[in-house]
Formats: sequence, structure tokens, C-alpha cells
Amino acid sequence: MVQAVRGMVRQELTAAAITLFQANGYDRTTVDEIAEAAGVARRTFFRHFRTKEDAVFPDHDNCLRRVQEHLDAAGPDQPPFALMTSAGHLVLAMYADDPDLAVRRYRVTREVEPLREREITTTSRYQRVFAEYLRRRLRGRDQQRLLQEVAAATVVATHNFVLRQWLRDGGRGDPHTRLDAALRTVAEAFPGWLSTQAGAVPRKDSNDVLVLRVRPDTPLWRIAEEIEAAADR
Repeated sequence: MVQAVRGMVRQELTAAAITLFQANGYDRTTVDEIAEAAGVARRTFFRHFRTKEDAVFPDHDNCLRRVQEHLDAAGPDQPPFALMTSAGHLVLAMYADDPDLAVRRYRVTREVEPLREREITTTSRYQRVFAEYLRRRLRGRDQQRLLQEVAAATVVATHNFVLRQWLRDGGRGDPHTRLDAALRTVAEAFPGWLSTQAGAVPRKDSNDVLVLRVRPDTPLWRIAEEIEAAADR
């Protein structure tokens, strides 16, 4: 019950902030005006937000925590890409649950540079969570780690692309269906280890034969490097 009331107050403050930003401009709007428009005291505003900038955005701290818990709870047989897809839906739900507010927020954010910069910073936090999950889940050398970073960035970029298109369309239709379709397209461009059941990078077939041509005076450390490099191909 307390959480529900807290959520309602946050939503009222956010709606009031966006309305005032649109009517009076971001720079000319004060915290006191936002609190008054929402029908709460100034100190109540600061129980929920540190700054007027914070009031514009959804509760990303809680959402990041839910995403992290979702990834941490996954079993070793769950495909990494599918798991990141379901995590992406958790983020999307913050916007899809109130399309009208999400569209108004988007329009304000596009017009105010500090808010655009804040949005970019927030996006990087989700990418970091996904990349760290893939590093924990999948073994690999530099090449695999690069692909993991690219995969994390691509999931976030795809989510943001779908979200922006949906917001530009006025919040009409089901963004979750759009996200599924977009990520299916993206998944086809990635190596098989992101969508397999295994939790590790697939190994070469045990019957594979590795042939190296080296000079007789080649040092052992160099031969070992060549073997490792060939095994990663």
C-alpha cells in the first residue's frame, strides 16, 4: 500500500514537472512550482527526487535493480540473447504502462539539452549491466569479449530505436510486439553462442586437427600464442 501511494505521488510530480516544462520552459520552472502543481509540499518533492531534472525520468534506479535481479536469477540453460530480450521488456514497460505521459516526456526531453544528456547517461547504465552479465555468463578471450560488448550495446540500441519510433507515433500500438520483432531481426546477425542453450563459448569439434607451420628456431611462447589464436578462430 505504501509503495503504491509512493508511486502515485511520483507520477503526479512527474506529470506536473512535464506540464510546467512544456508551458513555461525548463529553465524557468522551479521545484516549488512543481510541488505546488502536484499538490504536495516542497519537502515531499525532495523525498522522491533530488532535482527537477530527476522528476522528468521514470524510476530507472528501481528498474535497473529489477533488470539486474532478472539476469542474476537466470539459469545456465537460458539463452543469453533471449534473457536480455526479456530484460528489455522490463525497461519498456516503464514507458508503455502510461503512453500519454511517456509521449509528453519524450517531447520535453527532445527540446531540453540537459535532459537529452541525462537520457544518454541512463542508457549507458543498462548497457553496462548487460555487458557485465555476458562477461560473467560466457567465457572467452578478447574477441569474444568484444562481441559481448557489441551485443549489449545492440540490445540497448534496438530497445531505444523501437521506443523512440513508438513515441513518435504518439504511443499507439503495442511496443512490446515491436521490440520482439526488432530483436529477432538483430539476433540473426549475431554468432550462435548468444542464442544457444549453452552458457559457454562453443568448443571446436574434438576431431578437428590443427596444423601449424613454424620455423625450427621459433620460441615456445610464440608457438603457444599461435595455437591459442588458431583455436579461437
